[in-house]
Amino acid sequence: MLVESRRRTLLELVSRQGFASLEELVKATGASESTIRRDLEALDQAGAIKRTHGGAVCSGEVRSMPALDDRVTTAAEEKQAIGRAVCDLIEDGETVLLDGGTTTLEVARALVGRPLQVVTNSLPIAALLASSKETDLILIGGYVYPRTGVAMGPLAVATMQGIRVRRAVLGAGGITGEGVFNSNSLLVETERQMMTCGQEIVIAADHSKFGRLSLTRLCGLDEVDRVVTDSRISGDDREMLEDAGVALTIAPIGPIEDNDSDRRASARTPGSRSVSR
Repeated sequence: MLVESRRRTLLELVSRQGFASLEELVKATGASESTIRRDLEALDQAGAIKRTHGGAVCSGEVRSMPALDDRVTTAAEEKQAIGRAVCDLIEDGETVLLDGGTTTLEVARALVGRPLQVVTNSLPIAALLASSKETDLILIGGYVYPRTGVAMGPLAVATMQGIRVRRAVLGAGGITGEGVFNSNSLLVETERQMMTCGQEIVIAADHSKFGRLSLTRLCGLDEVDRVVTDSRISGDDREMLEDAGVALTIAPIGPIEDNDSDRRASARTPGSRSVSR
């Protein structure tokens, strides 16, 4: 295969999948590993792809997801409220899977000190919980996305093959009547595997995500058990979720008052809630 033809094949495969391993690229072209590495280096220097350990990721994927630091102050009050509300749903002793993202990071903050087992693909969440003696932490490995510190791709998917958790808590880039969307196809592939791990699928997203489309569709609303959002969600969006059979938890915005402690305790009592589809 001529050099240009081979590199075009590599670029097409990486662009189509979002990520491709060195093994996949060798198989697709019939070239040696050393040849493919040189091709990837040339494509990386041209800005067409980004080389990673063990393969390559599409450069468009790298640009499509905002960095964690760029998003952490956006809707901060809403995300903190959502984090507390998700925490209220989780019972001591549970195993919970937390997707990477700024909203799920607030969930992790609210869970610090709780006797739980937490599975996550997020380095920021892992760093937050690693020093908590009460929390057992399981870190999912894989290609670590440089802008977010989140592990994703084929290795992350393989790591989760045998994992089962009570709840999988995922973020979202957009929610419409068509379903839940996110901004990166490689992330969505990983999140789809996360959904197979959870008995209950929880989407944690602030009100601004509703009515917004993003690059890749994660799932339909019929595949979601519960959405946790803030009290600024519109009436139309509430009705949309109700019509789809999705349980809705509204997080009040503002500081939690001391007299809310009984409510939070009851929310963690077994049998005190139902899951609707």
